[in-house]
Amino acid sequence: MIVVIILFFTLLALGMPIGFVLGIAGIAGIIDAGGTSFLSMAPKRFFAGLNLFPFLAMPFFILAGEIMNHAGITQRLVLFAETLVGYMRGGLAHTNMVASVFFAGITGAATADAAAFGKTLVPAMVKQGYQRPFACAVTAAGSIIGPTIPPSSLMVIYGSIMGVSIGGLFAAGILPGLLICLVCMAIIAGLARRHNLPKAENAPSLREILYAFRSSLVALIMPIIILGGILGGVVTPTEAASVAVAYALFVGVVIYRAISFEDFVHMLIRTARVTGVIFLIIASASILGWWLAFMQIPQAIASGFLGVSDNPNVIIALILLLLLAVGMLMDITAILIILAPVLAPLTLAIGMDPVHAGIVFVLALNISLMTPPVGACLFVLSSVTGERIEKIAGALWPFLLAEVAVLVLIAYWPELALFLPSLFGL
Repeated sequence: MIVVIILFFTLLALGMPIGFVLGIAGIAGIIDAGGTSFLSMAPKRFFAGLNLFPFLAMPFFILAGEIMNHAGITQRLVLFAETLVGYMRGGLAHTNMVASVFFAGITGAATADAAAFGKTLVPAMVKQGYQRPFACAVTAAGSIIGPTIPPSSLMVIYGSIMGVSIGGLFAAGILPGLLICLVCMAIIAGLARRHNLPKAENAPSLREILYAFRSSLVALIMPIIILGGILGGVVTPTEAASVAVAYALFVGVVIYRAISFEDFVHMLIRTARVTGVIFLIIASASILGWWLAFMQIPQAIASGFLGVSDNPNVIIALILLLLLAVGMLMDITAILIILAPVLAPLTLAIGMDPVHAGIVFVLALNISLMTPPVGACLFVLSSVTGERIEKIAGALWPFLLAEVAVLVLIAYWPELALFLPSLFGL
């Protein structure tokens, strides 16, 4: 086991892609456990790790987001958000947060949110007088709303591998995502007074609000189609993702006429690349996961946690600390696939609802997207805006602490996450 751990972190430190690190470490563990006669388990687990029908939802959601982005939906959503909150002091920062909520229902990806708003809203904020690190920090803080409010790839992965209702996870993510938005907007409001951030001269008229709403209506309908279909029991998450692609194509080709056949081919290629990376991580992590189960490491970790305390509140705190700490060092998809089967039985032992536990896992890992040294959103914003990662991280602390506080609130107040799933009978 020590050899596998050393190999894993050595390859990770050398910069090898996480998908290959997981596979190599898993194969090394299999050989260490049973010799070369166990090697046949590697291809079997590699295939079994992906042989889950709900995983088909991921490429469809990614493709739908690609289509809607190319059709110019992002700009329309930003305009609507700016019309609603842009007149406040620090208006563009508030706009960034509200637009992240709207954008969440389209892509469900934090890095997509960070890239899109890093190219559009960050330059606009700097032009109005915001400090670039602060503008990047606001964008990073808002970006994790995307994979918290459905659709969310992490929720699809967790629900698939743990046998938890994906519809229930989608419903459970709505209130936490909105709460993150409100808390971050409260921080912006406080900082706006202290730093005298700019604001619009006049509040929008009702006519301007209605015009902005009408221009963004086709984008706002997509979350209704996805969530309404799933929560209403009309379609499965995979079917909802397929419908979302069809709707996005209709909007992009027929309504806005912004997508050519060549554009669509390029979007398919980008979707295949993103999906391929995710699926490689999932399949490779399945090999390592089998070795962990064979070595009974999940049981050892559970016993270790329970050996510290049998108090559920203490166990929850330890789980949160573990997820946040590991999230600072590894890809969150890999963490979810490896640690979910390890920690989920522990959450059941202390009486946590499976949907509640899933949302806590997802939210904790989403927060890790903006924590150094390997926070993906920080790297995306740094590459898009040219700002140094350490400066972004320095301006991000108020938002990071606030979102960790939301995570703690969700973890210890399960009704906040379970209200909507129970309302829809999920």
